[in-house]
Amino acid sequence: MNLLVTGGSRGIGRAACVLAGARGWNVGVNYTQDATAADATVEEVQKAGGKAITLKCDVTQEDQVTEMFQEFEKAFGPLTGVVINAGVTARALPLAEFDTARIKKVLDTNILGAYLCAREAARRLGQSKQDNRNIVFVSSVASRLGSPFEYVDYAGSKGAMDTLTIGLSKELGPQKIRVNNVRPGIIATDIHEHSGDPDRVSRLGNACPLGRPGEASEVGEAIIWLLSDKASYVTGALLDVAGGR
Repeated sequence: MNLLVTGGSRGIGRAACVLAGARGWNVGVNYTQDATAADATVEEVQKAGGKAITLKCDVTQEDQVTEMFQEFEKAFGPLTGVVINAGVTARALPLAEFDTARIKKVLDTNILGAYLCAREAARRLGQSKQDNRNIVFVSSVASRLGSPFEYVDYAGSKGAMDTLTIGLSKELGPQKIRVNNVRPGIIATDIHEHSGDPDRVSRLGNACPLGRPGEASEVGEAIIWLLSDKASYVTGALLDVAGGR
């Protein structure tokens, strides 16, 4: 499989890249700023048995998104899979205390970025004659929990991604392109550092029915399964990987 992963340099994106490498896939590791982390992910993919390249791109910029897809296909040929994972959150606050810059950054990255990448993926996968073509969105259970007093902007952006999954799966299904969505719960990644609550992962993770936070690799496994032939009759699915939360 030729797989492009947005936000692939860290956390869940990195886990998906490395697991794809272990299956011998070709992987494009997208990042925005941290080239060192992206290079480290490429190295991990290669050690696992795959091939990989870094792809610097701000997913909110249309021209950069187009160029990213072009660079990937120049290196590896036609795409067969895209994981739309790039996203941001912000400090935990009630909505009344948000400023406009914060809301705009979250919504631009998580909604506009997802739509731009999904549109480019739909165009290119639709032109391809490859088998087992897929898009997997990485959303969040925040879309159904609302994240009150923390980040309702983030939760709302993930709700938009859920709706996009359902609609796009119906548009692309007749072309035999599957579109699915993984919704992580409390996962031990560095995204929580931006909330200003360093104990959030352990506190909320330990309170979920399975009694612990999840690992990025556990979400990665769900992503890889959805990309694989083993999920050949699954499309339009919203798969919670949240320990029962």
